[in-house]
Amino acid sequence: MEDYLVIVESPAKAKTIERYLGSKYHVKASMGHVRDLPKSQMGVDVEDHFRPKYITIRGKGPVLKDLKKAAKKAKKVYLAADPDREGEAIAWHLAHSLDIDEKSKCRVVFNEITKQAIKDAFKEPRKINMDLVNAQQARRVLDRLVGYNISPLLWKKVKKGLSAGRVQSVALRLIIERENEIKAFEPEEYWSIKGLFKTGDETFEASFYGLNRKKTELNTKDDVDGILSKIKSDEFEVKNVQKKERLRNPVLPFITSSLQQEAARKLNFRAKKTMMIAQQLYEGIEIGKQVTGLITYMRTDSTRISDVAKEEAKQFISKHYGESYLGNENNKKKKTSEKTQDAHEGIRPTSVNQQPKAIKEYLSRDQFRLYKLIWERFLASQMAPAVMDTVRADLVHADCTFRATGSKIKFPGFMKVYIEGNDDRSNNDDDRFLPELTDGMIVKKEKIDPKQHFTQPPPRYTEARLVRTMEEIGIGRPSTYAPTIDTIQRRGYVTLDDRKFVPTELGEVVLELIVEFFPEIIDVDFTVKMEDNLDAVEGGDIDWINVISDFYKDFESRLEVAEKEMREVEIKDEPAGIECENCGHEMVYKMGRYGKFLACSNFPDCRNTKPILKKMGVACPKCHEGEIVERRSKKRRIFYGCDHYPECDFVSWDKPIQRSCPKCNEFLVEKKLKKGKVVQCSHCDYKEDQTN
Repeated sequence: MEDYLVIVESPAKAKTIERYLGSKYHVKASMGHVRDLPKSQMGVDVEDHFRPKYITIRGKGPVLKDLKKAAKKAKKVYLAADPDREGEAIAWHLAHSLDIDEKSKCRVVFNEITKQAIKDAFKEPRKINMDLVNAQQARRVLDRLVGYNISPLLWKKVKKGLSAGRVQSVALRLIIERENEIKAFEPEEYWSIKGLFKTGDETFEASFYGLNRKKTELNTKDDVDGILSKIKSDEFEVKNVQKKERLRNPVLPFITSSLQQEAARKLNFRAKKTMMIAQQLYEGIEIGKQVTGLITYMRTDSTRISDVAKEEAKQFISKHYGESYLGNENNKKKKTSEKTQDAHEGIRPTSVNQQPKAIKEYLSRDQFRLYKLIWERFLASQMAPAVMDTVRADLVHADCTFRATGSKIKFPGFMKVYIEGNDDRSNNDDDRFLPELTDGMIVKKEKIDPKQHFTQPPPRYTEARLVRTMEEIGIGRPSTYAPTIDTIQRRGYVTLDDRKFVPTELGEVVLELIVEFFPEIIDVDFTVKMEDNLDAVEGGDIDWINVISDFYKDFESRLEVAEKEMREVEIKDEPAGIECENCGHEMVYKMGRYGKFLACSNFPDCRNTKPILKKMGVACPKCHEGEIVERRSKKRRIFYGCDHYPECDFVSWDKPIQRSCPKCNEFLVEKKLKKGKVVQCSHCDYKEDQTN
């Protein structure tokens, strides 16, 4: 007879926890939820206070049977699902399925899967928190009411397989509104003048600042010519030299959204992939002969760190970097948002002594890269600020002022370990080197370089930008970002072009209909308020049924109007201007999960389909007859191949260009870097830096 039964979600977590608890505890996995709303119907009784109709999830019968059998033998059952709303709901469903009193102390929660954290958690079991459960139920019921009422309308009026949801519709709206801004954008001309100056043997850059020590805009070539006409000699006098010491504070530990953003910037991970790998690191990796949880819980919006973790980091920093690298609490504090749920810590390694390089052999490449990112971010957050020596100097000739700025690291502090990524890849003038400059010094002009520019439209959303925007305006919560982004892509509402979201015609049609008939669904303020209400349910301040009831009153009347007045929209196939090689009918452009593709108009009699190949205008370097085209792998990664495939099997991850290497005559490729790109030979060490 088993003494105690512990139920968690996953087998990986079960294996780790069972080892920590010892022989008196038997740990089993529920494999996630065991009950849910039925897929075949709405499963919400709107006439009976929106009562959910839960059923056992298809395929979970054997799992539940095994758990019931084990529960009958156990002296006590502990429910140890994840420490969030979803985990609390899983525990509640398990309690109902296994006849466990939800008011008994059956719930165990922990933020990290380490021996001490597990043992501490089992010393203080608690009742199931029904406020958390109700917050999860409210979101689930709300999304059902929206999705299972609007989606059938879209199926009837547009095409089958479509869906509409609160958060996904607002995310789609953000992407489409940004695209409309880009289309409506009218570029404006402006100019800049950069100068190369010399003092002794050292050269440095400075940019035109203004006339008579006042900042002056350069809008036309005439403005530039007027400035250049004033420069009569090569000599400029150095004035107003300002030297300052500036502190650069360390970043805070990761929360869910910042982890997704940084993994996108530095590792090129999609949000869904980031969360999947983070889950693996949290549940445990086999290190040697033991399974070890490597990071704390990864669904959090708090940057709080436990005192134990801080002390361990302090000792590690002192030992490996020295006392001068220790941070202080004032540098690590951040004003907490009212929406922050501070139940969890920030995302950190379970032990800072578990260095990435020491366990690299036990991790997959992606696990190692994400763990290293989390480890470095946390360690840096506990370190001292960096100290920068900054210099600013004006170079004056007649009434023209050029300004030189620069900085150098006086003390690296946290930058010794980690520097946060940036969506904007432009060069930073503060990183420039400046020679020693003093007031009254004369420097020589080497070169003056005026350049014409045009203002740029706002950038399309990358995953990182979209997550950041959703977080800033309060749409969704940490656990919803990745599935929301995944859904709008799977539905064909948006596609990715160079890692940036582009709305499809289908996405624009769907949004237009939702805006017309259900404006509150895509209203940002409404969505934010609803998230606040769900948080209030979690806090025990509002009854979840009242939240749903208040929403449904207006929603129901809008549904009735939409049923009668929503027009049918036909998304016509666009002729491609080429014939099908199988039957001779015209090929057309169709919209699929990953964007447009070519298909025969004689479907279903002819099922010929093929991808739309983007030609690069470069002859194939292998067969010399075909042309290089852009293709995508099964994982949607771009690569380049010959359009004569399979006759010619040339492929390259880097983009070939129409030039040969001057050194060995092999083909050159364009390789993307984090900042800019480089042209290099595919065979030898020849390289051309294109970053400037």
